[in-house]
Amino acid sequence: MLPVDVLPATAAITAGGQSSRFGSDKALACWQGRTLLDHVAAGLAGCERRLLLAPRGRYCLPGWETWPDARPGEGPLAGLETALTHASPGWVAFTGVDNPALSPEYWHALLAARRPNARSVQAVHPERGPQPLGALYHTDLLPHVTALLDAGERRLRLAAPAGQTVLVPGLPTGFFQNVNRPADLAGLSGGKQGSEAN
Repeated sequence: MLPVDVLPATAAITAGGQSSRFGSDKALACWQGRTLLDHVAAGLAGCERRLLLAPRGRYCLPGWETWPDARPGEGPLAGLETALTHASPGWVAFTGVDNPALSPEYWHALLAARRPNARSVQAVHPERGPQPLGALYHTDLLPHVTALLDAGERRLRLAAPAGQTVLVPGLPTGFFQNVNRPADLAGLSGGKQGSEAN
């Protein structure tokens, strides 16, 4: 197994969306003295390349390259297209600022599940099913994702064909803590490892 501080993938965080349900810029909301963006970035710090998908100048995240969405306002599938366009060839660890509990251990579990014919690896929540955000995508998917967007599709769950997606069940439920509204911050558990919420 790789050391916990090495993640063989390009990191990509999509940020700078409308945060309409949150009411303010979710990426800058604070939890445990740090912004949600900083928490998510810490989980991916072991990636050699790190991409922040956001308007240039909106956030300060040292060590991260900022790339604005090529299709602003069109959701996470458009963010994934931008990530796959600018990532190094191979795997991309793609997430938003909604999931501050995604630690290096989470990403290692997904990376360990890769298969030669796979083009996506997704964790499975016991109630909500496969999680297309907070997942791995291969850069080979770029033409498929672009074709979906050009056809008017916006659903991230269609980014990889089912036959090329590896599903990873059984991960601690603490990893799946999600922030959509300010009240969700109060419900976050303190354990970044995710094991405490099992």
